[in-house]
Amino acid sequence: MSPNPALAALQDRLQHRFADPQLLQRAVTHRSYSADHYERLEFLGDSVLNLAISSLLYDRLADLPEGDLSRVRANLVRQETLHQLALDLQLPQTLRLGEGEAKSGGQRRPSILADVLEALIGAVYRDAGYAAAERLVHRLFARIDITPRMQAAEKDPKTELQEWLQGRRMKLPAYRVVATVGAAHRQTFDVECEIVELHRTERGIGGSRRAGEQAAAAAMLAYLKANHP
Repeated sequence: MSPNPALAALQDRLQHRFADPQLLQRAVTHRSYSADHYERLEFLGDSVLNLAISSLLYDRLADLPEGDLSRVRANLVRQETLHQLALDLQLPQTLRLGEGEAKSGGQRRPSILADVLEALIGAVYRDAGYAAAERLVHRLFARIDITPRMQAAEKDPKTELQEWLQGRRMKLPAYRVVATVGAAHRQTFDVECEIVELHRTERGIGGSRRAGEQAAAAAMLAYLKANHP
């Protein structure tokens, strides 16, 4: 890969120099630009982010029970928080977008920026292992005041569903993208939420994978509250 000043500067802000620069390039590439895009890295980074934040909260909020820790974590990894961290990293100017996505404002779209941030975490994990990715996550969240008071924030559907299941000692739900519809720069994601023990699936649609998962979780909650009070 030829040198790219914007990506070189991004590595400085990440405080990570990639052994495989192709991972970095892929992490900032939207599917509207190339078939070699960030979505698989985003999938990986989502899991790494959740584990790194869980470990951070376990140490920092030692007196909080499991349910409250889950709620604080949900506030930290939600789209709004990740979007702001992406802006702090100046990610908009590094994105590679197709012409249609760029014209529709994709560089500033919160869902895209949050997804790219997760993809970058996944890229660092693939490039240098979990310890390097965890250090990156801790640096990104260092300026956020993490306190037990964060638990009072409103729960999103995925968090509420997770707590409902945990309170009944059931496995966490599985989410799967069933289909994507529309042009690359205006896609909607049809996502399935499954609870194995109940042999139940519900679906939701959103403008991003994350939004689709929230919609599917909301549909599942509505079913559970009506049928399993």
